[in-house]
Amino acid sequence: MRKKGDLPSKTCAACGLPFAWRKKWERDWDAVKYCSERCRRAAKSASPGS
Repeated sequence: MRKKGDLPSKTCAACGLPFAWRKKWERDWDAVKYCSERCRRAAKSASPGS
């Protein structure tokens, strides 16, 4: 088992805060951009053309 500090992390495209790898993102970690569903929705609603 890995320690929390050893997990890969990214920076959220919406809020700019760092977030760590989660088991539910195992298959598509490369495609994950947002730390939460709330940030994903906020980024989609703020995009032009909506």
